[in-house]
Amino acid sequence: MTPIEFKLLSLLSKNVGKVLTHKFITENIWGSSWDNDVGSLRVFMATLRKKIEKSTDSPQYIQTHVGVGYSMIKVE
Repeated sequence: MTPIEFKLLSLLSKNVGKVLTHKFITENIWGSSWDNDVGSLRVFMATLRKKIEKSTDSPQYIQTHVGVGYSMIKVE
């Protein structure tokens, strides 16, 4: 896992069940200079999913909220 993927996973896990906006995530990971780079965020999220999800077609842990951001699903 890369340092960026680890930071993303940590941020999501600290906010389980909450929808984090693209802007909130990018500001917390890279700072305000990245707040409009949703494309890069999507790439990092895709590589993170490949590493932690059994199937990227039906994610168990990270949910996408189209046009808004991402959330980590609480697994019982």
